[in-house]
Amino acid sequence: MRGLRQVGSLFALALDVIVNIFRRPFQWRETLEQFWFIASVSILPAALVAVPFGAVIALQLGTLTVQIGAQSFTGAASVLAVIQQASPIVTALAIAGAGGAAICADLGARTIREEIDAMKVLGVSPVQRLVVPRVLATMLVAVLLNGMVSVVGVIGGYVFNVLVQDGTPGAYLASFTALAQIEDLIVGEIKAVIFGFIAGVVAAYRGLNPSAGPKGVGDAVNQSVVITFLLLFFMNFVITTLYLQVIPAKGA
Repeated sequence: MRGLRQVGSLFALALDVIVNIFRRPFQWRETLEQFWFIASVSILPAALVAVPFGAVIALQLGTLTVQIGAQSFTGAASVLAVIQQASPIVTALAIAGAGGAAICADLGARTIREEIDAMKVLGVSPVQRLVVPRVLATMLVAVLLNGMVSVVGVIGGYVFNVLVQDGTPGAYLASFTALAQIEDLIVGEIKAVIFGFIAGVVAAYRGLNPSAGPKGVGDAVNQSVVITFLLLFFMNFVITTLYLQVIPAKGA
């Protein structure tokens, strides 16, 4: 029952965030500050992780396509895998591990110092004042960071395919343009927005509900990262399944 109550409280906070996004006054300054902070702590880890992700995908798919005699489609397979799957996940993991942990720690420290309770007594909504700017910042960073990770991952896959596996640059690019479609990029950005929203809401929820004391804040940070990872992989499965059922493949 305790677990069900926590799940319900998490969903209730998500709905409160959606509702308070459209309420005034909007916290522009707080949102911009959080956007800059989350971007500054997430951009380097995301870029560093994107290179091996793209390389591993290119190497694995390159080996597989050679075995089945479809080496000319290595570029399309690796680029689509990076754009649709790897890039949104890498982006969300970087944001949750760096920005989300910082958000949870900040709100957790405010909670144990009873600042959140003081805001409620004064009639100030913590959700509108603190949570909404942080969630919006994670969503905006996720969208922009997803584009950067996609480019870095594709370049990494291209370099490893051409240099390590002796692939043909022209065939790599031609196969991508033959099979890819704009919907593949759109679904990647949609995933990034949803994943950013989940990372922000989970971090805020655990930060607003820590156990007593500094140890409780540390435990809440660890829990927020783990919960975010689990929800991200589940939502990725759901979105990918719906996308493959609704959007037909190019040339199908």
